[in-house]
Amino acid sequence: MARNQHAENREGRKPGTPGTFSRWTQRKMNARTNRKIRRGRGKLMGMELLILNTTGRRSGQPRETPVAWFPDEDGWLIVASGGGSQHPDWHANLRAHPDRVTVELPGRDPLPVTPHQLNGADREQAWQRIAAAQPRIAKYQSKSDREYPVIRLSPPRVPRR
Repeated sequence: MARNQHAENREGRKPGTPGTFSRWTQRKMNARTNRKIRRGRGKLMGMELLILNTTGRRSGQPRETPVAWFPDEDGWLIVASGGGSQHPDWHANLRAHPDRVTVELPGRDPLPVTPHQLNGADREQAWQRIAAAQPRIAKYQSKSDREYPVIRLSPPRVPRR
């Protein structure tokens, strides 16, 4: 009997959804990486990292996720790659509570930001810069069945006098 693509596996979850051990491992690795970023060491595999602070869309609890960032004239660009067939959890949290997002750059205090998902020509231009800076991300994208969202995180504007 063939199973449809939305059928659950033996562990009761949809294919492509991480299991308990995988999620536990990811949480431990994220916590370790966050400690390093807070101590001022924000590079991994040649990429600059920041801590993305969001609020859980269902739980309302604070969430901290280390993500690679790319410079942008209006802030920072991040990519919701996350591996697998779904967007990472932080992406849904960011969309559910865009007014509660902060970033922590290495060794610095949290800074409130405004997230904006890029589309069309804006996304394409940003994607070209990201892919040029980190070809491995373009390679991952080419193997995925979904388009990775690109999000611009903009710091608050200081009014000019």
